[in-house]
Amino acid sequence: MSHSPTAHPALTENALTHWDSKHKGIRPKDASTLIILDREHGEPKVLMGRRHMRHRFMPGMFVFPGGRLDSSDRIIPFTQDINPEVKRKLLHKAKNGSSDARMRGLIMCAIRETYEEAGLFLGEKSDDITIGTEGWEAFDERSIVPNLEPFRFIARAITPPGRTRRFDTRFFAVDSKHIADRLPEGTGPTGELEDLHWLTIPKAKELELPRITLEILDQLEARLKLDPDFSPNVPTPYYYMVGRSMMQDQI
Repeated sequence: MSHSPTAHPALTENALTHWDSKHKGIRPKDASTLIILDREHGEPKVLMGRRHMRHRFMPGMFVFPGGRLDSSDRIIPFTQDINPEVKRKLLHKAKNGSSDARMRGLIMCAIRETYEEAGLFLGEKSDDITIGTEGWEAFDERSIVPNLEPFRFIARAITPPGRTRRFDTRFFAVDSKHIADRLPEGTGPTGELEDLHWLTIPKAKELELPRITLEILDQLEARLKLDPDFSPNVPTPYYYMVGRSMMQDQI
């Protein structure tokens, strides 16, 4: 069975805006997800975990680490800035603000959530910069500071209208070589993700997954074959729902 999205040339972003205004509901909140790729040990693997059953949003589903943007994510210092082409794509029709700080914050959100849920520290050692922000204390203890340059923006997806919780999620990818440290427990302090595993993409697709996660895995598998260097210039898929149809634009 194909998991490719359906699309129609007449259904554009304007159609999405019309749909949201006609079916008034919850405005999507900015969120980020991080796909960490281990390509140093044979076939590429991705890190995934199962959401705790106590969660109201997608309980028991396997997902990548990620979560909602916090206001503090916009003020975190860094060693290197976002790749200019990545930032340009992040700015494309940004619905909740388009400042440089917010665009950086989307990646910082993915970094923070990956620590909280998986116990991994993405960044590099630096004795010259102190983060000094609540929730980032463990980074300061290890003198680890985020480096935004290696992160690639590989997909965007908006939760369909009518849901009790809606997110405008940006999916980022980064190589596992940018993991600067990890907690010895093998998980994060929040316990939000259980059963964390490094899995090949075919094995990951066998899990109980949200529909969009399966679509992202399909796209990731194709991208690794055609563009293993993850060039920032390659078009980024943007998913949203119109009625019951999943639409896909290219950024």
